[in-house]
Amino acid sequence: MRQLDMRNEQGMHRLTTNNTIINKLFTQNSFNEFLGYRTPLTLTQVAHQYIPCPEALSNGEVLSQMYQFMSQSYRNEYFYQNTLLMKLLLGKHSVRTTTALTQIPIGNSIADFVLINGKAVVYEIKTELDTFNRLRGQLEDYYKAFDHVCVVTSESSFSKLDSELSDTPVGIYVLNKQNRLSNKIKKDPIRDASNINHHSLFSLLRKKEYENILLAYYRELPSATPVFYYDASYARFAEIPLDKAYVMVLNELKKRNKVEKDDISEIPDSLKSLAYFSNISSKDRLLLDEYLSQQFRV
Repeated sequence: MRQLDMRNEQGMHRLTTNNTIINKLFTQNSFNEFLGYRTPLTLTQVAHQYIPCPEALSNGEVLSQMYQFMSQSYRNEYFYQNTLLMKLLLGKHSVRTTTALTQIPIGNSIADFVLINGKAVVYEIKTELDTFNRLRGQLEDYYKAFDHVCVVTSESSFSKLDSELSDTPVGIYVLNKQNRLSNKIKKDPIRDASNINHHSLFSLLRKKEYENILLAYYRELPSATPVFYYDASYARFAEIPLDKAYVMVLNELKKRNKVEKDDISEIPDSLKSLAYFSNISSKDRLLLDEYLSQQFRV
């Protein structure tokens, strides 16, 4: 790791001028390549740009060193998301009782990270690399479907956000320089269900999920032709009292990611978020282990 640190200053310049390649490294597409024993072109390019003598390392060591570099110099959205997963889902809660979701469309926005256990919390990630231009609109969208919303940002952005959001129920959490969620610098979220509506809730659901809700509440599904089935299903859903509908939606969303604790705990930290959101199986974990242990090759 010493060689990596010696190149930090030079690497930081490259990262800020060529960040697209870094953002493409820890993606679901790359993860699928790993499971197929293939090295993505992005990993090859990044390894040769930022890591001395990558050929002397295993695939896993290359990824680990690159993630370590990101933790020091380029904390992008994936780094924040992965840290939230490790600190909250795996560190504070349990994969058996809590579900994390990512990239959830709500209105005109996409929620970065949602954690559901006894309640649901949306975490909007604003890294050091982001602007706050769209933040107000994003927060308004999230409150149409969830009653707890937080922004996760850097220490340098806290004061500005705290001032802008002081009169709102929005929480603010800080990823500090030690890559931990600060216990001292924060603003806890306040529950606000005043803008939740049936349409936004229904839009979160897949067909099987809203059918489960309708069957549980009405004991039957709508009688409609395929072209009108969605609208008919929504019409019945909209008749369910909003507070009951909200709880039923959360119960369905909680079923989405079912990863065994042993499978996720064995995954390297740099890949935990990708493994979790791919619903990694025991078979996939063995495939991943084999790829990561192989010598890095061009």
